[in-house]
Amino acid sequence: MRLVFAGTPAAAVPSLDALVASPHEVVAVVTRPDARAGRGRAVVTSPVRQRAEELGIEVLTPDRPRDPDFLDRLRELAPDACPVVAYGALIPQVALDIPRHGWVNLHFSLLPAWRGAAPVQHAVMAGDEVTGASTFLIEAGLDTGPVFGVMTERIRPRDTAGDLLGRLAEGGAGLLLATMDGLADGSLTPVPQAADGVSLAPKIEVADAQVRWDRPAAAVDRQVRGCTPAPGAWSTFRDTRVKLAPVLLEPGYDGSPLAPGELAAGKHEVHVGTASGVVRLSAVQPHGKKEMAAADWARGVRIDAGERFSHE
Repeated sequence: MRLVFAGTPAAAVPSLDALVASPHEVVAVVTRPDARAGRGRAVVTSPVRQRAEELGIEVLTPDRPRDPDFLDRLRELAPDACPVVAYGALIPQVALDIPRHGWVNLHFSLLPAWRGAAPVQHAVMAGDEVTGASTFLIEAGLDTGPVFGVMTERIRPRDTAGDLLGRLAEGGAGLLLATMDGLADGSLTPVPQAADGVSLAPKIEVADAQVRWDRPAAAVDRQVRGCTPAPGAWSTFRDTRVKLAPVLLEPGYDGSPLAPGELAAGKHEVHVGTASGVVRLSAVQPHGKKEMAAADWARGVRIDAGERFSHE
């Protein structure tokens, strides 16, 4: 089939590579326009654009997928299907109608669970034991279209959202390719999503990543891992933001009880109180500095007895 691939972040690159290596023909790639990012506000090109240019594939970067010039070019390309992985913009009906097999999205959850922009982060934060990926036909609703296929993936006890997304991106590439193969030979028919079991996964904002120490230790652990690497879990110490690497549960902790957010620094370890026991910090990144071991940070700031992270 003739394919126009749509995707933006690094998690979409394995799918692009799999499709390019297949008998299908990727005639163009659609990705989000270059944008300014980072402290220096430098212009950053999407990972998908970088990979497409390496492969010599035409790249389309419409400001909006309803732009007339983009729609005209899409019609000229005459794709049979448009596979999508984390493109980052809503596809209007006028564009959905162009390929005869529609736009097929690879979504990193077992639909109808975790519809939305951040399914992997929410699965980790919720404490799910199993997640996966689904391919479905895009329609007007938010991730509501009928499903072509699924794959499952166990969430490991120490997985961050980044760890899990990396595995889903690799495994999902095979699923997306199998879906394209099934569409090409007519062996696949999409199945409507179940009406129950729906959960939503909106984008995790920076404010959502502030650690709530008044929650149980297991919930704190999941929140930090779910926000790693982005947007990055954080807390406030002496009115200054501190970014936190994944914490460690300490069920055998035998020190003095700690109130939620209260810090206790030893020679080699730093513990923080939660609503149920304590967690141990692994590494922290003070504002404007590089990441460092928690014990090194604690020695530098000289934590006083009773001091705590804020969770307000």
